[in-house]
Amino acid sequence: MPKKPAADVVTLVDVAKVAGVSRATVSRVVNGNASVAPALRTAVEKAVAATGYTPNLAARSLVTRTTGSIALAVSDMSAGQIFADPFFGRVVSGVTQAVRPRGVQLVLAIVDDEPSRRQLINFLRQGHVDGVVLVSTHTDDPLPAALADARVPAVLFARPSEPLPISFVELDQRAGVFLAVDHLVGLGRRRIATASGPLDTPAGRERLDAFRERLAHHGLAEEGCVEGDFTQAGGATAMRELLASAPDADAVFVASDLMALGAVAVLHRAGIAIPERMALVGFDDSSAAITCDPPLTTVRQPVESMAAQMAELLLEQIAAPERTLQSRVFQPTLVRRESA
Repeated sequence: MPKKPAADVVTLVDVAKVAGVSRATVSRVVNGNASVAPALRTAVEKAVAATGYTPNLAARSLVTRTTGSIALAVSDMSAGQIFADPFFGRVVSGVTQAVRPRGVQLVLAIVDDEPSRRQLINFLRQGHVDGVVLVSTHTDDPLPAALADARVPAVLFARPSEPLPISFVELDQRAGVFLAVDHLVGLGRRRIATASGPLDTPAGRERLDAFRERLAHHGLAEEGCVEGDFTQAGGATAMRELLASAPDADAVFVASDLMALGAVAVLHRAGIAIPERMALVGFDDSSAAITCDPPLTTVRQPVESMAAQMAELLLEQIAAPERTLQSRVFQPTLVRRESA
């Protein structure tokens, strides 16, 4: 690819020359127009990165009536919880990957009470950002419905708990849990327990329901179940309770990698060998799965790709508000390591 132009200011024409496309095509890409073919879009995004092109946001705002920024909102979680969980770092990475080549700025909004919900809705209605991608963690969260009522561009990470006119991306949770249970059964484990996620979250509820469904498919009864909270400390607490309530368990499906990290520490302190005495499978394939000792077998959730798609759908909605609302379902995979 040609080198960055020598001039101090890189223009659309410079980017077009590097990408081998017209200036109009570059303009459509950097302005978030959804009509550009994927191959051309990729060529332009690479040229933008190579040249260091920075859009003139003031000029673009006059033409497009947009701000060139979107919000990433995380609902019903504190800042401490967000920054302690590797899941959210992967979401930020995926969204950034999608918006950075287009010169779109990302604003983080932590929405953890009613005043902050009202503040976000007002922020969007007043046009300070062009739209929002939302990670909502609880079934009864009122924010998705509030965004739909406000008729602002918005995309959710995970299907809303009730039918709403809003776009979303989601993982096939059921298929992921089936992969975990099938793997444990294939290893000869028959006394399988679970440390579930919080049951007031869609993911926690769906993963537990799928776990029970797949055990029944194999003719097995649940050895034990303790509700966790998707944190490392919660996983440790759940594992201690399972050791007391289901001492004969030979495997545990843990509903998140971060919980599994806490569970593994408890098993080590109890002198229980992994995987010889107790096999573990987690969920997410986050950095916690690698730092586990032994490294964790887990269900991979392609969070970065899902977050990038969420941002893509939002940018398309901003560029063409009349477009039909859309959803995308991603498929999980099993990553085999040493814990099972």
